[in-house]
Amino acid sequence: MKKKNKYKKQDLDQKKSRIFAELERLYQKMEMAYNEIASRLGLKCSECEDNCCVSYFQHHTHIEWAYFFKGLKTLSQDRQKQIISRAKEYVDLSKKELEKGIRPKIMCPVNENGLCILYKYRLMICRLHGIPNTVKMPNGITKKFPGCSMCIALTKNSPYFPIMDRTPFYQALADLERRFTKLLKNPIPKVDYTLAQMILLGAPK
Repeated sequence: MKKKNKYKKQDLDQKKSRIFAELERLYQKMEMAYNEIASRLGLKCSECEDNCCVSYFQHHTHIEWAYFFKGLKTLSQDRQKQIISRAKEYVDLSKKELEKGIRPKIMCPVNENGLCILYKYRLMICRLHGIPNTVKMPNGITKKFPGCSMCIALTKNSPYFPIMDRTPFYQALADLERRFTKLLKNPIPKVDYTLAQMILLGAPK
């Protein structure tokens, strides 16, 4: 029985690894599309005073949650403990802000000295935030987003500027999410967490 369980786990790990590899390729496509539009706009995050790492993002996929933890586990135990401590502070402070009706602007727990220490493993919204974009919702309605404050300043006097269509990226991620969640053991709850909350909850099982 132990041997059977061992082979079953190995097969499960291999399936997860293949899906993670597809996610990595999707992330690369996102990055290329983002860089192309940011370059045309002249948008440089290094010059932005409104760091997107203080934006209050909520994430919605188990696969990105699990992939992030794959990256988190590459860090030393001491560094992981530091991140968990910062995540707890983030959750406590953001709760207080939300109770006051204030949208939190708190530094992400994996940001150190202005840089993401798990940049390779950052989630989709962290990769696409900033540039003008649209997304077609499942109900057929198209939503438009102007981008970050710096982007709005760059485009305010221009009637025409490049816009990213996020829809194909969302669709591809949704497909990977469906395939990934089939591999999980437990009932699949809806994901609507900040990264700090994900860190405190641990990797999805």
